[in-house]
Amino acid sequence: MKPNETVDYNIKAAWHAIQRMYNAEASKHSSTAAAGFVLLNIDAQNGTPATKIAPLIGLETRSLTRMLKSLEENKIIYRASDSRDKRLVRIFLTDLGKEKREAARETVLKFNHRIRERIAPEKLSIFFEVMNDILQSTDNGKNEIA
Repeated sequence: MKPNETVDYNIKAAWHAIQRMYNAEASKHSSTAAAGFVLLNIDAQNGTPATKIAPLIGLETRSLTRMLKSLEENKIIYRASDSRDKRLVRIFLTDLGKEKREAARETVLKFNHRIRERIAPEKLSIFFEVMNDILQSTDNGKNEIA
């Protein structure tokens, strides 16, 4: 089987193309695609517990820790103890963070709009169904191929 005939190759190739596109756009805002994904997953009004962000975007905790440190150093986010549970640290967006989050949001919306213009709704429906089936096939609680 040739690589371009495998499911994983096609998913990875598409994702890398999307990442390159998002990174090119993010660089116009002195940011990265990964930072944009983090910002998009922070509740703009109530903040988000730091422990909830990594699972939302599929980042390793160590990578997220470095990312949050960088975002905080650049005055894009700030951390605060939860008002109800002082053990919990919430991540909040600064005004600059809100601007960068909006830029990331617009980029994602533009990309999705462009895809929806080019691909028929029926095909997208099948795509989402197939991707869901693939996710279920890989998320069966076993980290092995059986």
